[in-house]
Amino acid sequence: MGIDPGSRITGYGIIDLDGPRNRHVASGCIQTASGRPLPERLKTIFEAVTAIVRTHQPAEIAVEQVFVHRNPDSALKLGQARGAALCAVVMAGLPVSEYAPRAIKQAVVGSGAADKTQVQHMVKLLLNLPEAPPADAADALAVAICHGHTRQTQQRLGAAVALAGRRR
Repeated sequence: MGIDPGSRITGYGIIDLDGPRNRHVASGCIQTASGRPLPERLKTIFEAVTAIVRTHQPAEIAVEQVFVHRNPDSALKLGQARGAALCAVVMAGLPVSEYAPRAIKQAVVGSGAADKTQVQHMVKLLLNLPEAPPADAADALAVAICHGHTRQTQQRLGAAVALAGRRR
């Protein structure tokens, strides 16, 4: 499961890894009530992520790291939204991996400077979706895809190192 945290909209995306192919399981956006106090919006994020994890029972979670905005207040709110989502995941006992936005874009689009439209397009192609998902859901699916590829590469490298160690 990938999570793209936001204080107004938090995207989530769940994929199933089938060898080199990824299959879309679920995705969407957790929208918090605009104009509501931040603590109430954080509660909404926490409860929604908890419910999604309970429903879909993902094996692992990947979350986009916070990047510094020009507006420090926005960065703080984003960090708090991320914390609410992380708390829900940790309470479920799931392992969490974190990825920088540029690394996610590089893994999915091939350029760390890709824009949201490019991410949406590549997520649509990689998951063979009939249409591009909303931007926040596409970003969360991109986090999940990035994690899946990274994990598979780490497993291959571990197997290669183990094999090389036995040949000595």
